Amino acid sequence: MSQSHSTPAPLTGAALLLTGLLLGLANFMVVLDITIANVAVPHIAGGLAVSPSQGTWVITSYSVAEAITVPLSGWLAQRFGAVKVFVFGLVGFGVCSILCGLAPTFGFLVAGRVLQGFCGGPIMPMSQTLLLQIFPKERAPQALGLWSMTTVVGPIAGPILGGMLSDNIGWHWIFFINIPVAFGVAFLAYRSLIHRESPTRRVPVDYVGLGLLVVWVGSLQIMLDKGKELDWFASTTIVVLAIVAAIGFAAFLIWELTSQNPIVNLRIFRHRGFSVGVTTLSLTFGAFFASVVILPLWLQTNMGYTATWAGYAAAFQGVLAVVMSPIVASQVARRDPRALVSFGVFWMAGIAIWRTHFNTGADFTSIIMPQLFLGFAMPFFFIPTQSIALGAVAPEETAAAAGVANFLRVVAGAFATSIMTTAWENDASAKRSELAGALNQPGGALEAMTAQGFTPAQALGQLEHLVQTQAVMLSTNAMYMATAVVFAIAATTIWLAPRPKGAPAPGGGH
Repeated sequence: MSQSHSTPAPLTGAALLLTGLLLGLANFMVVLDITIANVAVPHIAGGLAVSPSQGTWVITSYSVAEAITVPLSGWLAQRFGAVKVFVFGLVGFGVCSILCGLAPTFGFLVAGRVLQGFCGGPIMPMSQTLLLQIFPKERAPQALGLWSMTTVVGPIAGPILGGMLSDNIGWHWIFFINIPVAFGVAFLAYRSLIHRESPTRRVPVDYVGLGLLVVWVGSLQIMLDKGKELDWFASTTIVVLAIVAAIGFAAFLIWELTSQNPIVNLRIFRHRGFSVGVTTLSLTFGAFFASVVILPLWLQTNMGYTATWAGYAAAFQGVLAVVMSPIVASQVARRDPRALVSFGVFWMAGIAIWRTHFNTGADFTSIIMPQLFLGFAMPFFFIPTQSIALGAVAPEETAAAAGVANFLRVVAGAFATSIMTTAWENDASAKRSELAGALNQPGGALEAMTAQGFTPAQALGQLEHLVQTQAVMLSTNAMYMATAVVFAIAATTIWLAPRPKGAPAPGGGH
């Protein structure tokens, strides 16, 4: 039974400013946690005695868990109310941050990140929904602008903050800093928003669909993360995970297409604009996010960078992104958004090709320049793609379409990260063997170094380090070339979509 409910008036003055900042801060915290761990992976891996590639589970486990809860956000809001879901999400996020920071083992940390992702998933769409409620309708673009700005600034602050905390205090603090923000915003938001709670009603939940979603996504992610360690399909575990993922995915498709109240409304894929838009979104974001994870790993494990300086280098991608976001947003209604997306993604392909010319002698300026110019292209990809995908569906389908788009985007980033980190290590091992076999008179080089005062063991160590460094460099460049190919495919694919006839409804972006 629905509660009787009248829409409260928008806030004004100081109340609007304070509440808007609280909602923006909550969204900023969740987005920050996606990237803050990127530069801390080597610290976490070293502290908990796992390899750097295993350390990336800290990133992928959070992303996958967050993606799984995104389709549930609408149901949770209808069942319990948007304010309560937002507040409980923040409290849970704070509790899980404590668990992550205190994690005694790597398994405990990954479990904590999964729970943190489950709690963080609803915070982003709920913060956007509540912003649109408290702002007057005529100022809705300002509300969405505030929300978008926190989404763009988060990835800039994440690497810097993560690097500084990891180097100077300890990796545990990348989680502990969430605690005052999560609990403080939860308390203040509850006090200022609870009287504006949305009406609730008992909505049936698709438990079978949700269970199948968790099974196939979880099985596929574990398979990708554990594949290299277990020697892929030579392992019974990997074979079983692959079978479970395949059967679970097939069963999920069948169930969701026939269910009266599906957890994920797959029928929206009948719209060509949506299907092409989310395909482009998934391909581009997957390649982009995987390259974002690889960069600080390469800088720290191969180039001698501290986590702080790796964070500085990674953060430059956000500078021009902040500048260009309002400019690109103003052009979406005036120009063909397919052209904007294609331009932006081809630009990203060009940046990836630029990066394939990195060498072990690259200085800080050489590394940050591609990052800086990459930021110029990001709004051309993120903003018009949403317009194409969400503008293609019926107004009543916008919320479902936004949930599916976000789900696919986040899952694509997690899957691509697992695939690329595995391919990066495998390719580096292969190139190390090639280089070792192609060394010209290694004995002469060892003798020359011994003559310079190195002990035989030191000389051999220097030669091995040189070979390993060059092998990782060649592998890194190969990974960037692979992302360039994916970007080029995505930039071409977007033209299969029809030109959007109208913009999505306000709030559709969540």
